[in-house]
Amino acid sequence: MPVVCVHCEAQGYGAPPGTVKRSGRRAQAGANAECYDAPLMNVHASAVVASSARLGRDVVIGPLAVVEDDTTIGDCSVVRAHAVIRRFTTLGTGNHVHEGAVLGGEPQDVSFTGQESRLVIGDRNVIREGVTIHRSTRAGAATVVGSDCFLMAYVHVAHDDRIGDRAILANNVALAGHVEVDDRAFLSGGVVVHQFCRVGRLAMVGGNAKVVQDCLPFVISDGHPARACGLNVVGLRRAGFTAAQLRTLHEAYRLLLRSGLHLEPALDKLKALADPLADEWIAFVRSARRGFAHSRGHDAS
Repeated sequence: MPVVCVHCEAQGYGAPPGTVKRSGRRAQAGANAECYDAPLMNVHASAVVASSARLGRDVVIGPLAVVEDDTTIGDCSVVRAHAVIRRFTTLGTGNHVHEGAVLGGEPQDVSFTGQESRLVIGDRNVIREGVTIHRSTRAGAATVVGSDCFLMAYVHVAHDDRIGDRAILANNVALAGHVEVDDRAFLSGGVVVHQFCRVGRLAMVGGNAKVVQDCLPFVISDGHPARACGLNVVGLRRAGFTAAQLRTLHEAYRLLLRSGLHLEPALDKLKALADPLADEWIAFVRSARRGFAHSRGHDAS
C-alpha cells in the first residue's frame, strides 16, 4: 500500500514502492536517500491509510486508525488506535492524536453542500480521546488550530474556528462555528461558546461557563452567561508579566469595568494610559461583533 512520503515528494520522487512500512521493513529502491537512512513510518497492519495520504518520517499509525485521501501528517506524529483523519486535513510535526479522535469531519452546518474546505493543525499539539474538529463550511477556507495546544478528551471544535498557539481546552469544551480562541487562553471543563464569539489572549474561562459574548484578554470570565470576574493574575504571572504590567492592567480593568463610565469615555481613559496592553483591550472591544463580557453588576453602557 504505497503512500507518498512528504520528503520524497518534495524531491520529486513521487510515491516510491513500499514507502509506508510495517515493522522491520526498509524503504525500497527509488526512495530519497535521506528517507532511506531515516527511521521509517510505522503503520499498524489493521490501519487503513489512503494511497494519496502523505506521511512524514517517524509517523506512527495505530490499530484500526483511518487516514483518508488528501491528508498530510507531519514528521514524528502519532495517530493512535481508532482515530480518524478525514480528507483535506493537514497536521504539522509532532502531533499526538489519541484514541477515537476524528479530525477534519464535515461541518455540522445545514448550508454545507460538500465543497472542498480544509482543517489545518500546527505542530506539537496533544489531541486527546474523542476530540472532534470539523473543517470549514466555506469552499477554500479552513478551520485552524495553532501549535502547542492541549485539547482534552471530548472537546468539540466546530467549522471555521481559529485556535491560537498554546491554548488549553479542558474536557468537554464545545465551540460553535466561527469561534476564535487566542494564544494561551484556558477554557475550563464543560465551557460552551456561542458562534462568532472570541476568547482573548491569556484569558481564562471558568468551568461550565456559558459564553455568549467575547471574553476579554487577560481576564477570568465565568458564569451563566459568562461575566468578567477579575484579572487572570496567576496565568499572567506564569506568562512572565511584570508587576508594572499587572498594575497597568488593574487600572485598565477598573476604568473599563468598574468605574461606571459609559463605554466611549472608558475607552478614552484606556487610551490615555498609553500602554500596549491597554491598547490591546481597546482594539479587542472595538472589534467585538457580539459585545464583550462585562463585570457582573458593573456593566458599561
